[in-house]
Amino acid sequence: MAAQYQLIDKLTRSATGETRRGLLRVGAAYAALVGWLYQDAGDLDGAAFWRGVAQEIALRSRDPHLIGYSLVNQAQVRTDLGDGRAVVDLCEAALHDVRQLAPKVRVMSLQQLAHGQSLIGDRTAVDNLIDEAQSLLPQVTDDLPWGNACRRTPGYLEIQRATCYGRLGLGGEALELWPQVLAVVPATARRDRGVYMARYATAAVAAREPEQAVEIARDVVGIAVETRSARMARELDALEQAMRPWHDAQIGRELSDVLAPVRERS
Repeated sequence: MAAQYQLIDKLTRSATGETRRGLLRVGAAYAALVGWLYQDAGDLDGAAFWRGVAQEIALRSRDPHLIGYSLVNQAQVRTDLGDGRAVVDLCEAALHDVRQLAPKVRVMSLQQLAHGQSLIGDRTAVDNLIDEAQSLLPQVTDDLPWGNACRRTPGYLEIQRATCYGRLGLGGEALELWPQVLAVVPATARRDRGVYMARYATAAVAAREPEQAVEIARDVVGIAVETRSARMARELDALEQAMRPWHDAQIGRELSDVLAPVRERS
């Protein structure tokens, strides 16, 4: 895919006028996709590089929607790195002039800003931002070819809320939300479903329900082994860390046995 981006870049150098502007827009969106694939594979250095490429091309295109989108993409990498302040900075920059932004870009910026606030520890801001994004979701009717997860993914914003709650240590609240989310996530979306189930298991630990966490983890491991998803493996690492208070107990040893197939494949 990187080679295909290089072809787009080569064509851009020789194009002029509206053709060149169109290629810049396509190139920015394509680089963002390559960045996401690196991020999904667990290579955050590669993801940061390609997100930077996408931002440069977006700026050259002078398309405010694409510039906002590229800033949110950068914020996604900073979220995975645990840098809440940087996430807030990037999303606030994306939202600097909301009058220029399509509702979709505003939704994306607001939900990612909620992730930044969860890293900082502000639960009130998380709820307010997700609620504001929810009110904008019916207005997402554009034909932009990128950033469509917010209208394509069932329960998209509640997934973000549940994830933020888990990060905030609100195990009880997250434990209530995840079953509602998983009820609408199609079984065919195995990679995403596995990630969400791993977060569900971690929420169970935070709610002092380690037995439930291990039962959920059993289902996640099969998906993780089949898909070799680095994102899922990271979530299972987080689950293992959360279970450390039970490390020497029978349930802790049981979790280690459950996770063994993932460790063998990594």
